Amino acid sequence: MPAIEHLLSTTDNPYNPFTEFDQWNAYDTEVGHHTLSLLARCTVTSDDLSELDQAQAIDYAMDEIIENNVSGMHIKVPDPASS
Repeated sequence: MPAIEHLLSTTDNPYNPFTEFDQWNAYDTEVGHHTLSLLARCTVTSDDLSELDQAQAIDYAMDEIIENNVSGMHIKVPDPASS
C-alpha cells in the first residue's frame, strides 16, 4: 500500500488522526462531523483499481472536499512521521 501522506480532519479537532485515531474519531463523531463518512461518500473507487489508484482517488476526494469546504472546517493533516 502506498504511504499515506495526509488525512482529512477538521480545524476544531484537537487530535491527530495519524497518532490518536481513536480519540480523533470519537471527537469527530461526537460533534457530528462524520468526516470518514463524508470521505467515503466522495471517494470514487473500485476493487478493480490498484492500491496506488485507490490511494489517489482518496487523495482526490480529500482535495475536492477541501475545495468545496461547505463548513469551512475541513483540512488535510500531514503525517508527522513524514516531516
